[in-house]
Amino acid sequence: MDQLKIEGVTIKQLKIIPNFKGDVLHMMRNDEQDFKSFGECYFSEINPSIIKGWKKHINQTQNFSVPIGRINIVLFDDRQDSKTFKNIIEITLGRPDLYNRIKIPPGIYYSFKCISTSPAMIINITDIPHDKNESLTIDLSDNYIPFEWI
Repeated sequence: MDQLKIEGVTIKQLKIIPNFKGDVLHMMRNDEQDFKSFGECYFSEINPSIIKGWKKHINQTQNFSVPIGRINIVLFDDRQDSKTFKNIIEITLGRPDLYNRIKIPPGIYYSFKCISTSPAMIINITDIPHDKNESLTIDLSDNYIPFEWI
């Protein structure tokens, strides 16, 4: 995935163990290079054609994967000290062929849209527990990217 243009954002292809009774989907292990610490794990459902975002965490690292459905996620680097400041990337996540994990470090705004015909399920493993005071949200109902970001 060398087309990524935001410093610190990584994509890892995740392992799927096929089983006729139902596949086993790996997400993250504590001995992986990207694992920092465990804060919390949660699932977020998103309905078809719905957009959630923009959101940015000040201290928390996000680790998303999409075991059910498919999403497009857009990221904007809002870190002034980053080599990729103001860069914007878009990535598709979901099964069967794009079952990956994306690591989003603090300081990156993100927004995602469900592009499957049924709801998508996002799993997020974070390095610190949720704290409503450590994130910023721009509540929008469309794909708007503020002009000052470009």
